[in-house]
Amino acid sequence: MSSVAVLTPESFAEHRSGLKDQEITGCVPEDEAYIPTYLEAFPPLPEKGAPGEKSGEPASAWGSKIRPIKASVITQVFHVPLEERRYKDNSQFGEGEEAKVCLDIMHRTGAHIELSLAKDQGLSIMVTGKLDSVMKARKEIVARLQTQASATVAIPKEHHRFVIGKNGEKLQELELKTATKIAIPRPDDPSANIRITGTKEGIEKARHEILLISAEQDKRAVERLSLEKAFHPFIAGVHNRLVQELSQETGARISIPPPSLPKDEIVITGEKEAVALAVNRIRAIYEDKKRKTTTISVEVKKSQHRYIIGPKGNTLQDILEATGVSVEMPPLDSASETIILRGEPDKLGPALTQVYAKAKSVMVLEVSAPAWLHRFIIGKKGQNIGRITQQLPRVHIEFTDGEERISLEGPTEEVEQAQAQIQEIINDLLVRMDYTEVNIDQRFHRHLIGKNGANINRIKEQYKVSVRIPQDSERSNLVRIEGDPKGVQMACRELIEMVQRMENERTKDLIVEQKFHRTIIGQKGEKIKEVRDKFPEVIITFPDPSQKSDIVQLRGPKNEVEKCAKFLQKIIADLIENSFSLSVPIFKQFHKNIIGKGGANIKKIREETNTKIDLPMENSNSEMIIITGKRSNCEAARDRILAIQRDLANIKEAEVSIPAKLHNSLIGSKGCLVRSIMEDCGGVHIHFPSEGSGSDKVTIRGPASEVEKAKKQLLQLAEEKQVNNFTVELQAKPEYHKFLIGRGGANIRRVRDRTGARIIFPSPDDTEQELITIVGKEEAVRQAQKELEILVKNLDDVVEDSMEVDVRHHRHFVCRRGQVLRELAEEYGGVAVSFPRTGSNSQKVTLKGAKDCVEAATKRIQEIIEDLESQVSVEVAIPQRHHRAIMGPKGSRIQHITREHEVQIKFPERDDSAAGQDASPQENGDVSPEAEFVPRKCDIITISGRAEKCELAKAALLALVPITEDVEVSYDLHRYIIGQKGSGIRKLMEEYEVNIWVPQPEKQLDVIKVTGLAANVERAKLGVLERVKELQAEQEDRALRSFRVTMSVDPKFHPKIIGRKGAVISQIRKDHDVSIQFPDKGDEQQDLIVISGYERNVEEARRVIQQLVSELQEMVSQDVRLDPRTHARIIGARGKAIRKLMEEFKVDIRFPQPGSDEPDKVTVTGLPDTVDAAIDHLLNLEEEYLLSVTETETLAAYMKPPSRYGGGAGGLDDSSGGPAKGFVVRDAPWNAAGNKAPDMSSAEDFPTFGTGVAPKQTSAWGPKKF
Repeated sequence: MSSVAVLTPESFAEHRSGLKDQEITGCVPEDEAYIPTYLEAFPPLPEKGAPGEKSGEPASAWGSKIRPIKASVITQVFHVPLEERRYKDNSQFGEGEEAKVCLDIMHRTGAHIELSLAKDQGLSIMVTGKLDSVMKARKEIVARLQTQASATVAIPKEHHRFVIGKNGEKLQELELKTATKIAIPRPDDPSANIRITGTKEGIEKARHEILLISAEQDKRAVERLSLEKAFHPFIAGVHNRLVQELSQETGARISIPPPSLPKDEIVITGEKEAVALAVNRIRAIYEDKKRKTTTISVEVKKSQHRYIIGPKGNTLQDILEATGVSVEMPPLDSASETIILRGEPDKLGPALTQVYAKAKSVMVLEVSAPAWLHRFIIGKKGQNIGRITQQLPRVHIEFTDGEERISLEGPTEEVEQAQAQIQEIINDLLVRMDYTEVNIDQRFHRHLIGKNGANINRIKEQYKVSVRIPQDSERSNLVRIEGDPKGVQMACRELIEMVQRMENERTKDLIVEQKFHRTIIGQKGEKIKEVRDKFPEVIITFPDPSQKSDIVQLRGPKNEVEKCAKFLQKIIADLIENSFSLSVPIFKQFHKNIIGKGGANIKKIREETNTKIDLPMENSNSEMIIITGKRSNCEAARDRILAIQRDLANIKEAEVSIPAKLHNSLIGSKGCLVRSIMEDCGGVHIHFPSEGSGSDKVTIRGPASEVEKAKKQLLQLAEEKQVNNFTVELQAKPEYHKFLIGRGGANIRRVRDRTGARIIFPSPDDTEQELITIVGKEEAVRQAQKELEILVKNLDDVVEDSMEVDVRHHRHFVCRRGQVLRELAEEYGGVAVSFPRTGSNSQKVTLKGAKDCVEAATKRIQEIIEDLESQVSVEVAIPQRHHRAIMGPKGSRIQHITREHEVQIKFPERDDSAAGQDASPQENGDVSPEAEFVPRKCDIITISGRAEKCELAKAALLALVPITEDVEVSYDLHRYIIGQKGSGIRKLMEEYEVNIWVPQPEKQLDVIKVTGLAANVERAKLGVLERVKELQAEQEDRALRSFRVTMSVDPKFHPKIIGRKGAVISQIRKDHDVSIQFPDKGDEQQDLIVISGYERNVEEARRVIQQLVSELQEMVSQDVRLDPRTHARIIGARGKAIRKLMEEFKVDIRFPQPGSDEPDKVTVTGLPDTVDAAIDHLLNLEEEYLLSVTETETLAAYMKPPSRYGGGAGGLDDSSGGPAKGFVVRDAPWNAAGNKAPDMSSAEDFPTFGTGVAPKQTSAWGPKKF
């Protein structure tokens, strides 16, 4: 077992002090010329086994005081007998529960545990680690591996606290030491029994320790003395000195209650003899003082009491020490001013004098000063008041907010000086300073302050004044200005002017479509900055993009706001004009011709027409080209694009005149009718004019034969629509519209069914809100018009009616601010329904309006009452875990059910405690066969409403309960379905609104579970299967891509094939979409290159590499000798020169590495002709550079080398001029007779490794070892 030694700071300090002691005893003179002896410079190590050295021998400098270092790692071994083992299974030792428990304990405590099995099947446990870890591990092992017994031990209740110890430390230590659990009864429990749980051995140890603690406390005694509180100061003594001396003398602990605590009891604890001795001494003091002392009472102002008491009662203690008299003060919260002095009669006089002196030693004065001047008196960062307190440190100065006085407290003389200085400051400030208060509306305050306080700070600095603007929370209009009188007036004038300007301001809202906001603002706010610079007094505020608001607010002076508004409106008009958009259908195959080579055609059209032209994506099925800009420019660009299409194909264009009112009916719902004609006629394009243009022209474009066919079909369809498109308009008040339509469209549907005409009511956005349009065949339209006119006429006749409604139903109609009544008014032609006042007990309800509306409203109110009276409550039991899914996002699903079935649905309170108690999950909406579903209170959903509607709502709720279905998916594909970091499965779950469960990898199941609503689950299953097909296709593709070929290429060609920074090989990989692997350095076959990818691509890549190798094989390498001194010049800065040379001659040039055996050998590789030319050029360069190198070396030879010893600027002043002596010692072994210093140049004294030299003689260094 290894242990770790730790050198503590104490042992290290002791070791250092030992060395210092040795230096002092050696009496070494601190002289620069002193030469130390060999033993002083190199003290010998202490020899082993020499404890009895003579005192005359010199002490070792290493000292003998180094404290033995204890190991921080300890080992404990203990035994668990067979009968006490908790786990006695006969499985293979080291693999059962015991091993698992030990691993867990090691992980938690950091200790190392080893188990071994004795012959008697007992368990030996060795625990290694730091002391704290070992003790914790031992406790856990005993608790978890050894069977537990329990026992009780009874000790007196008052001894329990000593077993627990301070903050429970003693109890924790005892539990760790004995590896037991000790339960001590609570203080309010009358039981005195302490329960110990653990092993038998641990219980015995713990019992023994507890009884020892109790026995120790039995020896102690407690005595309580009730002595008059007035005599406690005499027993305690000055600053408790007397009682401390008593404690030290007797060994007892004496507790005297503090003066603030109204208790007479003094408690003495300790050994019985010590307590008895202390009690006798205290009683003697008490009796003596009671006999000798008397009292006098004096009246002193309450305000002066604290000066008599002094800080922390020190003054009272000083009087007691000086006179032996105790001063009893009334409590500070008492109104009494009587002070009692208790002491010997002859000492009461001096004590009384001191009391009066202390009472009058401090005086309190008040100085009158306006409250607004206080901060000026204090000064910036307390400068003014700081000067006074530094001169007079014992004076306390107090300012009170809102009060026009300053309090001074301290010694009389100093207080008077402080008063004079403060009064002088006040007089000076009253001459120099002034203030004024201005009433300014709170809404202007933030504008006065300005952004980040810019305005108010400028005024403060400019006029040298202080301006206080109240906080918003104060709800005050009073602004206070303080400072120099002239500055105050000017600041006040400027603030009033600012307010007047702001009162003259106006705010204007501009309606600007939000899509234009970003354009007006410009990139990084450049465009709006120009506008703001032009109108600096106007604040322009754009709404937050998330608000979806079109309102842009302008605020500032009236004239400037108007100018800015006109300027912005002009910008907006230009934007609207330039945002006209046209869609041009162009056959997909001609899009590339529209774009032109390198985008030339489309770029030219854009520039010449000044428009923006957007083409659909290449992979899109759309044929529409969108042109944006000014209307005239867009039309010019459209004509040019269509001209290109006409030139490219036999495209004919025909125009048909069809009334604009028929266009929508010809296009059909979502363009279905016109699309069917285009598809039927070989893909012609039919273009209707934009809505609202008023144009009747419809353009047909496409192949000539198909255009005629489409024209014929379109005219035929238009003729049919014309017959059925007779139109009549009817006027009716907007409030009648809902009644005419009826509940759920019932009224208008009856008219349509009877006549066959289509009736169109105006939308909320239409300007003509009274206009009703009737469309259809003429006969049907006339009949519908007649019926509607009769209905409208009846509605114009106003009648008043009443009905009886039970008082208990009134609240339903008038609650939620009359929501039901408002709905009745909207639905039944503005009928007015009046319910009696609350508390009148009247059942009469009045209805006023058109006759038909009143009748319909009366009928509807009766229906509502019937609903209210026939309301029932139905309970639906659905497990709580499904409630969130049933509610849907923000409760949308429940809201839909309540609206559709006119019911109320109430969910129960969530029971978190029952959340984990659900039975096995429901699948496909049925209860699991393993366990029947037992509803709990938290599972019951309550539905209120009509019985039949409650049943429908119940069915709708049950339909929302999620189901679970299995999808067969091969285990190999699971990880691809999950995707990187779960992205794939997350996408599926979000798309289909389901939950998808993939089994754990170790189960290797070929199934995936999908949970959600039935419809969503079906869609998700199809989506998962579709994804599986995609993945299988990808797998097949990967299999095709895995084709690989190995080719052998001489390793010397590999760098050339790779190229500089991998350029050549990267290009091959990119061109042929293959992976090319070169052998690693450690591979056996260094010539093999592996190419993988599609078979065809691999073969192409191999052919390219073989071609490269063939070219490389034609190359030759030649060596040329160049002087190494010229290499750097030839290579150039960062290899620039040599790279240029290699590119020029198409060769590769390699210079030798530093430290090479042949430093002048340079290798040139390439085609024979280029190699020869490159070598000639290199030799010419060498010759040129050598001349320069030789010249530099010749000059360097004449340069004087710097002095090595002395001389020079950095040398030492040595008069002898000889070399330095180095480190010298006296009495060295080599200086002894017959010895000499070793010769460092001698091969005998310092032999080379591996060379054998016979020993010559024994030197002071000991025998030579080889």
